[in-house]
Amino acid sequence: MDTQAEQDEPERDRSSGPDEGTGGRSRFVRAALYAGAVLAALLLSNAFIVQPFGIPSASMDPTLRVGDRVLVNKLAYRFGGGPQRGDVVVFDGTDSFSGEADPDANPVTTALRKAGAATGLVPPAETDYVKRVIGVGGDLVRCCDRRGRIEVNGRPVNEDYLYPGDAPSDVPFETRVPAGRLWVMGDHRASSSDSRDHLGDPGGGTVPVDRVIGRADWIGWPLGRIGSVPAGAGGADE
Repeated sequence: MDTQAEQDEPERDRSSGPDEGTGGRSRFVRAALYAGAVLAALLLSNAFIVQPFGIPSASMDPTLRVGDRVLVNKLAYRFGGGPQRGDVVVFDGTDSFSGEADPDANPVTTALRKAGAATGLVPPAETDYVKRVIGVGGDLVRCCDRRGRIEVNGRPVNEDYLYPGDAPSDVPFETRVPAGRLWVMGDHRASSSDSRDHLGDPGGGTVPVDRVIGRADWIGWPLGRIGSVPAGAGGADE
């Protein structure tokens, strides 16, 4: 009888191997499916609801600082209404602030970069910008009045968000914003390349509303900076 037990034992050992292997593969498949579902949900959320955006320069200092991670509300203008004066927006500057899109760009690389930017894992595209809306379609924006303030439709704008020591603009300008477009500027005027620098370009330095990715509503990182993005006055001094 002992001999029979010894013969049976290897059979039981051998039969347990495939079951354990199958279980391990099943766990791996379940984990992969779960990770894929989470990634898909994240990408869908970033594509249609909210998207992280890393601040790459000091052009919006002190409101937004280099290294801040802001959450861009992509639903802000989806259901009526558009960007308002004072809003901080992220937009695609292709054909307005940047050159035309490269027709020979690798579509796979472009798709991977967009996916990485959507999850906040890679820096934003060089054609994406964050600025503050100063004028909307139909507005007459000029600089400056006798006290050095920007005027919108003849009324001076209260710009308490400006970087300390910066003038509203060192470059005089006057422009009528076309319908469906925006005049945008950085809060750190001395370090911002914005609508003023593209006055001679097609569109006169303005950005098409349909190029706006969303409104920067929240700072999500670093921990000491978490909070809502302060909006501008959105109007002019009385």
